[in-house]
Amino acid sequence: MAKTKIPHFYGLRIYLTSTAIYYLLILPFLLMIFVKNAHKLEDFKRAVQVTDSTSAPFFTNTSLNADSIAQVKANANGKLAVEGIKTHNPMGFQFTLIIISFGIAFLFNLPFRLYFRALRKKKAIKPWLRKYSRKLLLLSPILNALILFSSYIIAHAYTLIKISTEDEVSTETSLFYGQFFYVSLVASLLSVMFAYFWQRHRVHIRYLEYIYSPAELRHRIFKGKHGKIKNQMWLASGMTTLLPLLVVIIYLVQSITNISELQLNISQMSPEMKRILYGDIITLGNVIGNLEQNLFYINAVNAWFMFLGIYSGIFIALFYIFFFVKWTTDFIVQPVKELLNNMMLTGNDEQLHYTIVRTNDEIGQLARGYNDMSARIHNSIANIRRLNESYLRFVPKQFLDMLGKQSITEISLGDQVQKDMCILFTDIRDFTSISESMTLQQNFDFINNYLGLMEPIITRNHGFIDKFMGDSIMALFEGDVENAVNAAIEMQQILTEYNQLRIEENLVPIAMGIGIHSGSLMLGIIGGHGRMEGTVISDAVNLSSRLEGLTKHYGSSIIISQDALIKIKRPEDYFFRFLDVVKVKGKKHAAYIFEILNGESPQKIEERSQSKHAYIAAIESFRNKDFQEAASMFKSLSDQWPTDKVFHVYSEKCKRIMQEGIPHDWDGAEIMQSK
Repeated sequence: MAKTKIPHFYGLRIYLTSTAIYYLLILPFLLMIFVKNAHKLEDFKRAVQVTDSTSAPFFTNTSLNADSIAQVKANANGKLAVEGIKTHNPMGFQFTLIIISFGIAFLFNLPFRLYFRALRKKKAIKPWLRKYSRKLLLLSPILNALILFSSYIIAHAYTLIKISTEDEVSTETSLFYGQFFYVSLVASLLSVMFAYFWQRHRVHIRYLEYIYSPAELRHRIFKGKHGKIKNQMWLASGMTTLLPLLVVIIYLVQSITNISELQLNISQMSPEMKRILYGDIITLGNVIGNLEQNLFYINAVNAWFMFLGIYSGIFIALFYIFFFVKWTTDFIVQPVKELLNNMMLTGNDEQLHYTIVRTNDEIGQLARGYNDMSARIHNSIANIRRLNESYLRFVPKQFLDMLGKQSITEISLGDQVQKDMCILFTDIRDFTSISESMTLQQNFDFINNYLGLMEPIITRNHGFIDKFMGDSIMALFEGDVENAVNAAIEMQQILTEYNQLRIEENLVPIAMGIGIHSGSLMLGIIGGHGRMEGTVISDAVNLSSRLEGLTKHYGSSIIISQDALIKIKRPEDYFFRFLDVVKVKGKKHAAYIFEILNGESPQKIEERSQSKHAYIAAIESFRNKDFQEAASMFKSLSDQWPTDKVFHVYSEKCKRIMQEGIPHDWDGAEIMQSK
């Protein structure tokens, strides 16, 4: 999730704040109307005094005329004209409806509160609770606003019905509630819109990622049509300026009084009264006389309440501006910040980072477009990565690194580099005869199975396969020669285990030979522009291949050249013995070759250890051209250890030399005519 602190679900505080805004807007109006009609209430008290003899002593100074007294007495049943203010009280009814709406809203929002409380306490969320929250969260702003707005609508409808249908409602009462209706309507709109936008802000900015899955939030989860930022800005501007300004205008209108209500003719006014009412245009007497019925004035008390209402409207406007600027800014900045952050993360680690589609406007479309683009880019990168991995199965990554290339796309014909490396050649002995007993499919499966066992060993020992040649493997090792030797030993050990399985399946066990040599070689790209491949060219490669062939001649598993052996840092870690000095086909110079025995069975290693000293003595006799003695010694060794083919090879070599004579240029090297 994007946030670590799980938020609380706001419901009651939104309702209370919105209702407080409503009453803050209408309170100055109620005070103004009460003061403006205070004299009528005083007349009402005096009228009651006349009809109530017990109250007569307390009201001795009355201004009611005889007609008023007669009217009061005529209404002995108590239905006074001004009593409508008492008997018809829509404001009390409205307050009751607001309390009821609070209860309905509490029940509606309770599942959301339980859901987020369970999240904070890391408790399991019940299925019905999750289903309810997922279904109604996006609708909660409009539903909460409708619950609150319904109380205002019903109360306003009730007010209109009362003042328009009931006969006993006086003109003053109708005028009061008519004026109250417009102020209350504007205030209720401001209150409801405030609740809606606050709840909407909470849902889109704080709640979405805790209700819906990341996969859902990558796309548009809103069912309505796409909105526009322009419309939101216009609406926010109207809410923060026009509606509060309308409240100010209503207060201005309510604070004025027509001069005609004074029931005075201009001729009856004193100069001071005229100066107060008309100001500097008092000299335009004729004009004043014509406009007298349409002119108005604002008395001190009305002005005081007018300013109180204006200040209240300004305060609400500032309050609205603060919150609406914050909400509008969050609706734009928060998604954009998340988008930029995910873009940076994607650019840094090449991983897929989706952003949340929080809004239904152009920002939401941008977020959704980014997610779609990110998915396509990620899939493209994944495809390219898989393609590169596939290429690297044909051209090893180590090969590219040695050529100084980051990608296979950078390779060009003729790229080359010279390196000192260790070369390992391995081949299955007598594979031709083995393959004749298998079908083509069985041959194919057998080779893949065998090569699949050997390839990980080479990789694990820091080498890489340059090429497969049927059942043969050519591998290169950069760095320590021990890596190649260890790989050869492990390959022999794995082959022993593999042969156990073949024996259990009544299959013929297989043997392989491994040749290891170290030297300078050239790695590069050969071929044509239409077909290229990486390869290695060097005499060292040829010698390594010849050494692998000599394993059949000497009956050895692993043969290593002297050039490779002397590079081993700790030769005492390996059990090896000298084999011969040979001149392989195609080579002028002789090479000293040795046998590595660590991969053999413990029994074979023990036999080689027991024959070591006698073998060394026999070799010395051979090198000293004492072939008769050498032949006798090798014959004795061969009789004692008949499985060691090296003794037989030397024994036959001594016999041949004694029969053919010692060549004049003999240097002890065996010239190998075959590969």
